[in-house]
Formats: sequence, C-alpha cells, structure tokens
Amino acid sequence: MMIFHKRQTKNKDPFIIQEGRFDNGNFHGKYRHDWVEESFTPTERGEETVGNHLTPKYLNFIKVLVVLLLIILGGRLLWLQIAKGEYYRDLANGNRLRLEQPDANRGIIYDTNHQALVHNVANFLLYCVPADLPKDIAVRDQLIDRLALMTKGFDATEIKTTIKDLTPDKLEYYQPLFLTDNIEYESALKIYLESFAVPGITLLTTNRRSYDLPTLSLSHVLGYTNKISPEELKVGKDIYSQLDYIGKTGIEKSWEQELRGIPGLKQVEVDALGKEKKVISETPSVPGNNLILSLDITAQQKLEAIMAVYLAKSGLKKAVAIVLDPRSGEIISLVSLPAYDNNLFARGIKQAEYQALEQSVDKPLFSRSVSGEYPSGSTIKPVVAAAALQEKIINATTSFLSVGGLRVGQWVFPDWKAGGHGQTNVKKAIAESVNTFFYYIGGGYDNFTGLGIDKMVIYFRKFLLGSALGIDLPNEASGFVPTKDWKETTKKEKWYVGDTYHVAIGQGDLIVTPLQVSAYTMFFANGGTIYRPHLVKEIVKPSGEVVKKIEAQVLVKNIISDSNIEIVREGMRQTVTSGSARSMSELPVAVAGKTGTAQWSTKKDPHAWFTGFAPYDDPSLVITVLVEEGKEGSLIASPIAREFLQWYFGEYKRQF
Repeated sequence: MMIFHKRQTKNKDPFIIQEGRFDNGNFHGKYRHDWVEESFTPTERGEETVGNHLTPKYLNFIKVLVVLLLIILGGRLLWLQIAKGEYYRDLANGNRLRLEQPDANRGIIYDTNHQALVHNVANFLLYCVPADLPKDIAVRDQLIDRLALMTKGFDATEIKTTIKDLTPDKLEYYQPLFLTDNIEYESALKIYLESFAVPGITLLTTNRRSYDLPTLSLSHVLGYTNKISPEELKVGKDIYSQLDYIGKTGIEKSWEQELRGIPGLKQVEVDALGKEKKVISETPSVPGNNLILSLDITAQQKLEAIMAVYLAKSGLKKAVAIVLDPRSGEIISLVSLPAYDNNLFARGIKQAEYQALEQSVDKPLFSRSVSGEYPSGSTIKPVVAAAALQEKIINATTSFLSVGGLRVGQWVFPDWKAGGHGQTNVKKAIAESVNTFFYYIGGGYDNFTGLGIDKMVIYFRKFLLGSALGIDLPNEASGFVPTKDWKETTKKEKWYVGDTYHVAIGQGDLIVTPLQVSAYTMFFANGGTIYRPHLVKEIVKPSGEVVKKIEAQVLVKNIISDSNIEIVREGMRQTVTSGSARSMSELPVAVAGKTGTAQWSTKKDPHAWFTGFAPYDDPSLVITVLVEEGKEGSLIASPIAREFLQWYFGEYKRQF
C-alpha cells in the first residue's frame, strides 16, 4: 500500500487530490474543494455518468414538441400573410404612400326658370394624419393647442384624446383625422405657410355651399350640406370618407347621390413629415349632376311676402302655403314660416346661433309644409261628401234641415252658425261648411244611416290619409286616421257616435298634413287623380345634357265616379260664389275651394285653412294655406290665397 500527500500550492485547484492511498490497485482518497469536502470510493464514482442519457422516449417527445411549434408558427404566418395580409400591407404602405380623394364639384340646383339657387365656394379644411405627428406627446399637444387657438374651430382636448387612443396597429393611425373647416382666410394663410415645416398637418382647399336666398323659406326646400357625422360615415363607409360633406336636409339630402358626383382618387408618395413628394397615380373626379326644380322662385318670393304681411297684421308667425300643378304633382311654391338662413349651417353654425334657432318657440327649423300635422277642420268635408255619394248614402238632391246642431242624449253637436243654415244639400253643405249635414252623412241620426267610422276610414285611406305621399324631401309626416280599435287599445274607451261626428267635420283625432290636403284638392281639381307631389323635374349633366326627366307618378285614380267628383267640384265652386270664400269671386279666373277652422286647443285660437284650385274649368294650380292660430279660414287663409291668385293669374301671367 502506498500512502502519499501532495502539498497544496498557493493557488489551489479545487479538484486537486489532497491526500489518498492505493490499496490492492484501488484508490481511496479525498478531494478537497474550495467550498466543500467530499469523499468517495472509485466504485461509487465509476457508476456515475456525466450528462443525461437521450432515450428513444425522450427523443420522440422532442420531435412532437418541434412539430407542434412548427405548426403554430406556420399557422401564424398564414394568418399574417393571407388573412391579415392586406391589412398590414395598408399599414406598411401608409408609411410612404397615401390615398387622397379630390372633391367632385357638387351639382347646382336651379329653379324652373333655370335661376341658380346655390353655388360652390372655396372652403379651407384642416386635418392631420396621426402617424405623421410628432411622437413626443408634449410637442404634439402643444401643436394641437396652437392650431385650435388659431382656428377657434375645434376642441383640442377631444382631438388629443382621439390621437392618444390610436396605435400603429390601427388603420386609423394612418388616415386623415378631421380637425376643422370654414377657416378664415388670414388664419388659413398662416397655417398654410407653417404647414410645410409642421409634420402631419395638412390644409386642404375644398368646396362648400353658398345659398342664394331671395326668400328664407327656400331653406326648408334646399336644405344644406355639412361635415359628415360618425353615424353617417358608418352607414356610407364604402362611398364616403371622414373629410366629406353630405346633404343634411331638404333637396341636398334627398338627392344626395345625384348631386355629390364621384370623388377622384390620387395616390401620392409622402416624405417623413407626411408631405406630398410626388403623385404615383391619379383618377380625376366626376362632377355631380345639376337639378332643375319645378319650383318657381318668383312665385315663392311673392307668396312668402304676402304671407308675411298678413301674419304681421295679425301678430302671428307660423304658417304654411303650398302651390302645385294638379296636372302632374309638380310643386310651384312651398313656404313654411318662420324660416332660417341655411348658410349658417353651410359655413359652420356657431353654438349661440344654433341654440337661438333650436330654442325658439316658433321652431324655425321645423318644415311645417312637409312635417307638420294638424286637424283638418272643414277642408276634409269634400272627401267625406265624395265618400257618401260613392256609397249612395246621399245623392245630389239629398237634404237635411240645419237648425244649429244635433243633440244626442246630453251631448250637443253644434253648427258654426247660430240658428242653422236651413234646408241643406251636399253642394250647399260644402259651400257654407254646414256641420249638421256632415254629422248626418258621417255618423247618421235618428232613422238615417250614415257612413260610420269604418267606411270613413276606408275612404280616408283611399285618399292616402294616414300615409306619406313620397315627396322628394326628407322627414315627410304621415298624419293619422283614428279607428275604433285604436281608441279602445290606446285610450281604453269605446268608440261613440260623437267620435264619428267629430271626424266627419275634421276634428277629433283625425290629423292631416298640408301636403295631404293639397293632394286631395288636386284629386277634385283634375277630375280624379292624385299624383306624387315632387320638386325635381329634371336631372341634368354639367354639360347641359338631360340625364332624366321626372315623369308624373299616379298614386290614386278612379276611386270616385266622375259624376260624384263633379258634384263635389260644384260645391267647392259655390264656396267662392256664395259661400265662405266669397272674397275670391272677383278674381281674374274662376276659383273653387274650401275654407276650414280647426280647433286644437281649449286655450288657443283655432288654425285657419283654405284649399282650392284655379281656373275652375281647366285647373293649372292648386293652393293650400294654413295659418296656425289664424282663427278662421275666411279671415286670413283665404285672403292670402286670394291675393296670390290675383297676382299669379294677373300681373305675373301677363309677362308670358
């Protein structure tokens, strides 16, 4: 046996043998480490292996794991390259290529005599591209604050919040973000000069509308355009951008697709500041079509001026007048008072201006001619008379004695004339607006059986009451026709004969629009047809080429026989010759019509109606006038109509 010791050096190796011995060829000893000392025998050490054995089972596990990782990686690549490829290509291209949509010139709107009612004028619009703005938040916010101060046109805090929520993985990050428009020239010039050195800011010159308003009531007809709203953009995302302007009301809205044209498409390369370097490709815009209206601006002016005088004399402000051609449904004049200046909206209305309009008790933004709903008063009587004649409830000679009204139990249903009108047939009943006659033919009395509410409802609907007529303006009201079921369901009350009496004279829950009154007056004027009322009669290209002529569209025809229509017409003519509109008897043409007084409040005066047509033998004009709280049709509504007809068939027609 050999025993040895090895002297430890100064820099001792942690695995140097410190002491040991060989015994029968085997070594027994100690290793001394710097941090621990351990002993072992060679046999124990010999059984130990360095590293891990790669068994077949372990290798299979690794293979499965690698395959799974490759599948996941491949799937992700397919998702990014195929499913989301276009999206990320857009994001990448957004860093160097930008798509712009140059405005198309919006079509011009003309009156029937080709007088322009609107023009396109320059508009300075400011927008930014979030991706190009300074990345330093403090610098970016300072820039936005400064622009807001210069233009006084947008909320800096709102814009900052919007930009803060955008990240490079969103397309909106690379798309234009509208800031403000209608910037004053001096402010626009300053921004333009500075924008060359300011990243992400662009001043764009576009068009906005300027309306020529010889009469303010034209605003309700034309409407206005303004910046597209988020809700409108969501609906029209395939054809609009967030920098577009869109028709909001009136003709501008209902004929938007014809007027707007087709925007161009321009692809440009931009520099690091987001400024245009060069044009890659460009498709020019296509101007919108022009519209020729049936509206006569001269007649519109005259009618509004006449109405303004009568309203001022009576201390009133709210009224409607409609003039149309009964041969086609073309509207000649459409006046709703009070009105407003739509240029306020087109140029960007101030908050104080909008609040003044919105909070006005007279509601100047409300288009009464199209959206207004009122009790019809006695203007409904020609319709009720026609229904009774058609159902053979009465004939031209049937008469009833009017002694001032009817009594049913404890209820009295009066005539407007104390003591009554005496013996009355249908023509006299229309001419003098005899309530008693219409109580009889509407609800019946004693042994006489009238139409009853069910048949009245059938005829009201034949005359299109309770439904929109489809005028080419937005927000048309439909009125309301009451029924037994409606009252029982809504009011939890049964239908009484008194309800039928009220409806027969245009009171109670029957509600009509001025346009509907014009429509059924048209029916009696032309001998049995209701045409769809409309304002646009031609669509024309900027070159002058006619794209389309709007033909007359029949809505109702042949619901009353010619002989019965003629009986009603004669009654409406007697209204002028001997009835409630005798003031019209000296006009240069023969006129037929019907006055109406519609009660709607126990505390306020009734509404005043007149509706009629002229010339009687060959009608070319229907006129309907409603004055809110005008008391009686014969006091204010028919005088307005009379003065307009005097001018139209006299001084005005002599010019042609």
